[in-house]
Amino acid sequence: MEEPSEISSPKEAADNALVLAFGRLQGAANRLEYILGRSLELECGISHLMFEVLLILGRAGDPGLSMRAIAQEQVLTTGGATRLVDRMEAAGLVERAEDPGDRRGRLVRLTRLGEETTVRASRVHVQNIRRYFLAPLPPEDRERFAEDLRILSHSARDVLPRLP
Repeated sequence: MEEPSEISSPKEAADNALVLAFGRLQGAANRLEYILGRSLELECGISHLMFEVLLILGRAGDPGLSMRAIAQEQVLTTGGATRLVDRMEAAGLVERAEDPGDRRGRLVRLTRLGEETTVRASRVHVQNIRRYFLAPLPPEDRERFAEDLRILSHSARDVLPRLP
């Protein structure tokens, strides 16, 4: 990807190959987030962010995760994670339980309904990933593309500061 060494006008800025490439990545991510998130809302009654928390909790298993751990995984403030978990608890998807390692602490874990919703939503999500994310790509490029995304994600994650 070749680009001029210096940007000296708004037109050059807008036409810069790196700026365009990143804009395409961001645009694709935003559009896919909307399409896949809307499908989860319509078919499963949950937001994409709720789905992500269900997956995090499903991966963690018992006894659950602290609010801080959930916030760090989702790059949310602890307050934002608390409000999200409050809504999920009201919907019957998660419950708070005592932390066996900390008498004052509480852990969040999936309820039975949360487990069922995770499985149902994952099936819908995988179908949509195949349709909107994989199908447009040449089959021979799919694995490399997924690996490149993993590398970018981990690189960006490693630069972010850890929440206190």
